[in-house]
Amino acid sequence: MATMMKGQATFRRMQDGTLDDWMIIAREHMAHQKAAAPMQTIDTLRRLGDMTLGFAADQLTHALMTATLARRSGASDEEVVAALCHDIGKVMSVPNHGPIAAETLKPYVSEGIYHAVFWHQHFQGQYYYNHLGKPTDMRMQFKDAPWYGFACRLVDEWDAPAFDPDFDVDSLESFEPEVVKVFSNPHTLI
Repeated sequence: MATMMKGQATFRRMQDGTLDDWMIIAREHMAHQKAAAPMQTIDTLRRLGDMTLGFAADQLTHALMTATLARRSGASDEEVVAALCHDIGKVMSVPNHGPIAAETLKPYVSEGIYHAVFWHQHFQGQYYYNHLGKPTDMRMQFKDAPWYGFACRLVDEWDAPAFDPDFDVDSLESFEPEVVKVFSNPHTLI
């Protein structure tokens, strides 16, 4: 049987965890989440500044421009954070960046925003897939999805026009309040 020490469970196998153990773990996860997740997100976004990937603007500038356009259009905090973080997955994997970004956002945003970020590359494909020998209408498979309109807005109004290295973007620090608000309140820890 597991015994508890102050602030931590002491079981050695998950099978031996008690309700008290898991309440401690849940409390500690939530405390960590509120303290660390927003700043870890900001730190990860900073890493995009080292990546140009052939574009005129580095990926941090692109993220900031996308979020700036969203903010200036009156988007909600969740939408602004989604715009800011839509390419955050590129830090881990460029080909799979949409699903990685979407999974990063999933506990904090609506299901529609999650799906829009997950599939945003297919929506962008309208502008460049023809150059890569792929169909440009891949977004149409989602035309009846309730999140289709937001995905079009994310890509067409904020993401696709956001590659100007000279655009006057809002600073990463200016987005901290929205990032803290969204990433401090997960819908679930699991």
